[in-house]
Amino acid sequence: MSDEPDVLSRLRTALGDRVDTSDAALQDARADKSGHAASAAPLAVVHATSVADVQETLRVATATRTPVVVRGAGTGLAGGANAGQGEIALSVRGMDRILEVRPDDLLAVVEPGILNADLNAALAEHGVWWAPDPASRAISTVGGNIATGAGGLLCAKYGVVRDAVLGVDLVLADGRLLHLGHRTVKGVTGLDLTSLVIGSEGTLGVVVGATLKLRRLVPGEVCTIAATFSDVRSAAEASAAVTAAGAQPAIMELMDAASLAAVHALLNLEPPTPGAAQLTIQTDGPAAAAEAEAIATVLGAAGGTVAVSNDRDEGERLLAIRRSMHPAMESLGTTLIEDVSVPRSSLPAMFDEIARVEREHGVVIPTVAHAGDGNLHPNFIFEGDTVPDHIWVAADDLFRSALRLGGTLTGEHGIGVLKRRWLADELGDDQWELQRQITRVFDPLGILNPGKVFAP
Repeated sequence: MSDEPDVLSRLRTALGDRVDTSDAALQDARADKSGHAASAAPLAVVHATSVADVQETLRVATATRTPVVVRGAGTGLAGGANAGQGEIALSVRGMDRILEVRPDDLLAVVEPGILNADLNAALAEHGVWWAPDPASRAISTVGGNIATGAGGLLCAKYGVVRDAVLGVDLVLADGRLLHLGHRTVKGVTGLDLTSLVIGSEGTLGVVVGATLKLRRLVPGEVCTIAATFSDVRSAAEASAAVTAAGAQPAIMELMDAASLAAVHALLNLEPPTPGAAQLTIQTDGPAAAAEAEAIATVLGAAGGTVAVSNDRDEGERLLAIRRSMHPAMESLGTTLIEDVSVPRSSLPAMFDEIARVEREHGVVIPTVAHAGDGNLHPNFIFEGDTVPDHIWVAADDLFRSALRLGGTLTGEHGIGVLKRRWLADELGDDQWELQRQITRVFDPLGILNPGKVFAP
């Protein structure tokens, strides 16, 4: 254990008033949006405003062998940015500048603390946008997206974060600054360390800048399709039919009966038909209207009650129902918000598995899905601040079901602390150990986000 007074003294000498030891800041740094919190508060929060601040923090941390946990907006859902006793919480939320926009090269260089929504509002003036869109775009940061490999609503058509990042600036545990990746469309020099860093959850270094791959603003109209089904399996089968038909909507979101009812109650909307599930789909681009009609035909043939709108405001209203999922779950109790992915054709089978887990374990699991890419978010509701054992048993059953269907433990939230016990089950012992060794190459002392991702 490092000498905490010495650590604080060194930090204050190097960083002055950017070192925050107020109780409010320390308590805030203990938790993210997962419902999980570290057992005790960190020793300090450093509010970095520059690359130099990050480097100074890590130099002090290396010299004193003090663990460092990097934080952005604290909106993560796996406990990966929670800082605990004896640790420095390094916040890069204040590093939120857009350093460069090059519409001609379709790239931008940004700091990690900028919010997704703020970035795209600024990029719109240049006729471009950055495609990753977590449902939490108003509160999530680009750096957090990169750290967790966050996905969101548009992945099926526009790709995941790894597809939209050309390079990162990374500060290593000893304070050295690396510039990884490239600014070119093609670039295969050496190993792809940029892709390695994306999704590494703060275990390899601190992302202090990112070169982002942009897209032109999509011309044409946006059409929104709302389709209700008598049950969630029918809705899942319909979404798989849309994919099988070759359609590629920009957004295809599925809400089961429990999640739909909770959101309607939260927003004071008319209660949905009991047991009904809903698909909300958007098409964009010059062929949006024709694609929407083709998708509507597939949904109708699958038994859905379908409505199509080309009114953008109406489309945003319908998507607001999906974006209200998390606060709706919070209104039901404490929520363990989970995240598994399966092949898209296996989506109906995964909903069957969720129903089985509900029956066998006596729990209700409201679930939404990014149906266009097979990513599901089952929500386990309980009372109190600690996840009860019976909830973890049910979650274990659900995770293993996803793996049996050829899926993965997490499509976008990351491993953090909540899923580290299952990581080796998916990777296998040899790959688990290889990945662990890779983290030690970047961080020989093991001071970056210790205890996260890889179980102690």
